[in-house]
Amino acid sequence: MKTAAEEYNWHLNYGGIALMCRGGCIIRSIFLGKIKEAFENNPGLLNLMLDPYFRKILEKSEDSLRRVVSTAFLHKIPVPALATALTYFDGYKIADLPANMIQAQRDYFGAHTYERKDKPAGEYFHTNWTGQGGNTASSTYNA
Repeated sequence: MKTAAEEYNWHLNYGGIALMCRGGCIIRSIFLGKIKEAFENNPGLLNLMLDPYFRKILEKSEDSLRRVVSTAFLHKIPVPALATALTYFDGYKIADLPANMIQAQRDYFGAHTYERKDKPAGEYFHTNWTGQGGNTASSTYNA
């Protein structure tokens, strides 16, 4: 909703929207009231995980969620919503994401080169990942 609101210049009341779900719905929860409070306290809130109330709950339950997802995986029980939620949570709170792995894969399969974190930006490298295939290199072109 936030992305659509930005694109179409809508002014949405996110707290009110949360409460709207409460009436006549299976989601009759105090939780929805907490969502409303979070947006009342901070109308510019980018993510509920940044609200003190929700942050406290996440900190308290993170280890349990990890145990549930790990146990499910070990027993070959699919838990896509829980696993995705945990992955999203981890991705949101980490400052340094593994995008460099995508660069490495592109270099491995197509010699597209990559940047290194320990070198200045704009300095590119290529690795002969398999030790075979000679001196493969990439180049640039104008389309």
